[in-house]
Amino acid sequence: MKAIEINRGQRHILYDAELIENPDRLGFHPDDWAAQSAIIGFAEGRGTTFFVQYEGRDYVLRHYRRGGMITRFSADRYVWTGLHRTRAWREWQLLAKLYAQGLPVPRPVAAQVVRYGPTYSADIMTQRITGTVTLAEHLARQPLDPQMWAGLGRLIRQFHQHGVFHADLNAHNILLDPQDQMYLIDFDRGRIRKPSSPWQQANLARLRRSLDKLQARAPEFHFCEPDWQTLRSAYARPDSNTGNTDSSLSR
Repeated sequence: MKAIEINRGQRHILYDAELIENPDRLGFHPDDWAAQSAIIGFAEGRGTTFFVQYEGRDYVLRHYRRGGMITRFSADRYVWTGLHRTRAWREWQLLAKLYAQGLPVPRPVAAQVVRYGPTYSADIMTQRITGTVTLAEHLARQPLDPQMWAGLGRLIRQFHQHGVFHADLNAHNILLDPQDQMYLIDFDRGRIRKPSSPWQQANLARLRRSLDKLQARAPEFHFCEPDWQTLRSAYARPDSNTGNTDSSLSR
């Protein structure tokens, strides 16, 4: 990975030169990709995430959008406190670090920040992990076997061992591929913290609330208490050989 920053007036771009040869040709607005017939899919969330194809590779393009009451005033503008403190820059740099450590996250491709005086808007592009579905999508269709619930518990523990705080750990931000590999995505507001029980348990509690909420909306959602206990047991279980927690799910 070769990170390069370029500035074009009030427009700032951070990109991986191993993937992007000419960043000036890189568009961050969906219309740019639609004009090239390069949009190959999308996913709905707080905003629409677009899957695009560029130079033979599949990427995920996400525009940063606000949530809650603040959207009455601005849907996608944030207070400018410096380029390296913008959400796009911080997420890109965090992903780059985690990817380099071999953790199962998307590879960061590019980020854009456009300043408007005291505010800015931002976008991020990551490499698409093809063939995956979210945990929420999987459980809406079929159960997850106990081995996978245990694997998910070990996966979360692996991130926590590295001090990775995921600000929005929910069933939509966990991906499963056909080989039963799991990934975490969407590290907006994520950061590296000193490992400690309070924030780690809060991470787990957030995931549990997500699963409970999905089940309340659809009683046929395939999640039950034994599933959660399997996850928690695997998360808490130390490696019997070393006394350390297992990190065998690293890519």
